[in-house]
Amino acid sequence: MLSSFVTDFQLGLLSFPVLLTLIFLRIPLSASMFIVGLAGTYLVAGNMRMMDSQLKTFAYGTLTNYSLSIIPLFLLMSEFATRGGMSRALFKAAEAWLGHRKGGLAMAAVGASAGFGAICGSSLATASAMGKVALPELKRAGYSGALSAGALAAGGTLGILIPPSVVLVVYAILAEENIEKLFTAAFIPGIIAMLGYMITISIYAHLVPNSGDSLPRQPMRDRFRALGAVWPVMIIFTLVIGGIYSGAFSPTAASAVGVAGTAIVAYFNGGLTFKTLRDSLLSAGQTSGMIFFIILAAGVYNSFLSSAQVPQTLAEYFLTADLSPWTILIGMLVLYLVLGTVMDSMAMIFLTVPIFVPIITQLDFGIPPSEVGIWFGILVLMSAEIGLITPPVGLNLFVINAMSKDVSIAETYRGALPFVMSDIVRVCLLVAFPGITMFLVRLIN
Repeated sequence: MLSSFVTDFQLGLLSFPVLLTLIFLRIPLSASMFIVGLAGTYLVAGNMRMMDSQLKTFAYGTLTNYSLSIIPLFLLMSEFATRGGMSRALFKAAEAWLGHRKGGLAMAAVGASAGFGAICGSSLATASAMGKVALPELKRAGYSGALSAGALAAGGTLGILIPPSVVLVVYAILAEENIEKLFTAAFIPGIIAMLGYMITISIYAHLVPNSGDSLPRQPMRDRFRALGAVWPVMIIFTLVIGGIYSGAFSPTAASAVGVAGTAIVAYFNGGLTFKTLRDSLLSAGQTSGMIFFIILAAGVYNSFLSSAQVPQTLAEYFLTADLSPWTILIGMLVLYLVLGTVMDSMAMIFLTVPIFVPIITQLDFGIPPSEVGIWFGILVLMSAEIGLITPPVGLNLFVINAMSKDVSIAETYRGALPFVMSDIVRVCLLVAFPGITMFLVRLIN
């Protein structure tokens, strides 16, 4: 042990800068967590026995969690939805109803992203799928590169905000919260996010000349024809989300239904062949393996922190300190915003949730204690979403910028900033009024 030099708690605190240093040196997050977690456990315990016990039991105990099966299923559902041409049908339907407004084509891209996110669960997949469909149309209509890239990058974040959401599943596992209630709670914030982005586009298009002109108004007959083309998406969404909310399916069973539905649609649309099926399974398997390994590594690291009494000591400090619960919450959210500028959203969640949730769930925010973890989970999700479009490491920005060859990364950054401001306004709204987030949860349960 290092007790003669530093306490176990101090050792736990010192592990954070060490871990961040390893991450900034581009060592994979999972490997960084394993290295710091195992080394810290050895230093706290003073021998190898605890490390041996962790390595023997953590893999089985963690990866046999039944809830984890939802992750590869939602990822596979995302793959099939992308190959099934659903993104194009959604965009054309949204274009028919919104394209005649100033900035309407960018609004249509956001609306289509919301629809695609409702059957996808992945931000990067949503941004990529909608970028392939909408970028050529936006360019052809004369939209500025900044507005086009910013709207599509922001729209992609709806893939993790509107349920189903892989990130919410990860949060539920780490925080030991109910996946079904988290999906229910995310629905209204997701709709608010979509509307907020559309308002942002409208303001931008009116303030910045020639950034997003309107298209000719389409006849009502053509609008309904375009809307009729998205019926497979509506059916799949109703089966998956409606089944979860009604109690007909568990989230895991609903994800299996979603995979079957998107596979059928992709097959009849010609997007699912033996080769694309193999590629989809391989892609979903690789991403799932990466997430599972991170979860396992996070378990090792969080076990070390628990042995060093870091969560317990910090929780006791904040509970006894003369600080308002709102001050503590706002401090955490500001930290998320800062970390989002330099760190991947999934890394933020794995690093912070095991520390923050025990603290936040013991504070009084004027709502039932059983609701605090769910409400905080939605705030964490939105903070992770902001990180996806915050320079310099917003992943959605890089995805869209790679597709728009004639738009510089600086222009993409500028285009994203109005949407970041929209996100911050939304976070403030949901912090001030927790009932907005919990309305559907209270109504259904």
